[in-house]
Amino acid sequence: MKGIFITFEGTEGSGKTTIINNLIKELKSNNYDAISTREPGGVDISEQIRNVILNVDNTKMDKVTEALLYAASRRQHLVEVLIPGLENGKVVICDRYIDSSLAYQGYARGIGIDKVFAINQFAIDGLFPDLTIYIKVAPEIGLSRIERNERMQDRLDLETIEFHKKVYDGYIEVGKKFSNRFKVVDGERDISLVYKDVKAIVFDFLENYNGS
Repeated sequence: MKGIFITFEGTEGSGKTTIINNLIKELKSNNYDAISTREPGGVDISEQIRNVILNVDNTKMDKVTEALLYAASRRQHLVEVLIPGLENGKVVICDRYIDSSLAYQGYARGIGIDKVFAINQFAIDGLFPDLTIYIKVAPEIGLSRIERNERMQDRLDLETIEFHKKVYDGYIEVGKKFSNRFKVVDGERDISLVYKDVKAIVFDFLENYNGS
């Protein structure tokens, strides 16, 4: 792979989308060939799977079914977007990737981080991010942001606060497991301050990246 793979993670309402949009614009203005994408989704088949996962009517979905659907969506997205982008030397920025499954399904759903990791190893075939930025926001703050913005809520938004607290704790465990690539940014501050920190981390990484 000639490109660089950067992922963003965070609980609901962490501001990832806004930060990624700003980052892509700045990367392009600095002559980086950068693209952004998201999970679950990013391509037609994966978006169809996303609609099944997040549909508020699918309350009977088994937790293992959920984990497998995420992995399936991820596989199709990887084949159609991630691998081609990286093979063409692009900086690929992805809103969520394997770490989301580890935190949400592995830890918060109680399947087990190692079990969900095994499912996803098969799906991603060894393609891990070069850098992961975790926007750390307490679940109470993140969910209140969603309510203020009047964003249409999906099935995960409607989970109990206890579930979202488990996701928060799950990300802490995932960060320990992958401390070599995991960078934590305080997302509870003004968005401009959060973005300033993210920008510094990303540009420093890109300027010093040696492909190892």
